Amino acid sequence: MAKILIIEDDPLMLRMYERVFKLNKYEVEMAFDGEDGIKKLRSAEIKPDIVLLDIMMPKMSGFDALKIIKADDSIKDIPVIILTNLAGKDEAEKGLKLGAISYLVKSEHEPKEIISIIKENLEKAGKK
Repeated sequence: MAKILIIEDDPLMLRMYERVFKLNKYEVEMAFDGEDGIKKLRSAEIKPDIVLLDIMMPKMSGFDALKIIKADDSIKDIPVIILTNLAGKDEAEKGLKLGAISYLVKSEHEPKEIISIIKENLEKAGKK
């Protein structure tokens, strides 16, 4: 069973994605901001197979969290998908440049599409 870490500050979004992923047989870990997400990534005995990362969060933005993730040898190889409300082309380019494998705008994707994208990326990485 693949493990997903969702780093998202909106409790409703977090619960919705948690429910959707669990229904699709994924193990789900949640973090409520960038700092919490980094802490959970570094301390996890079993690292997640993929991270879903919001951009606009308190304490630490998703961009700052992504920079830290990609600079840390112990967690830099975990694929990160940005899932945000920021729809700008510049933000998308910045996220991909910082090392995200994909940049998704929440309003443009149904949860089932997000599941398909995650499944596809996990299969590419040799995980299910």
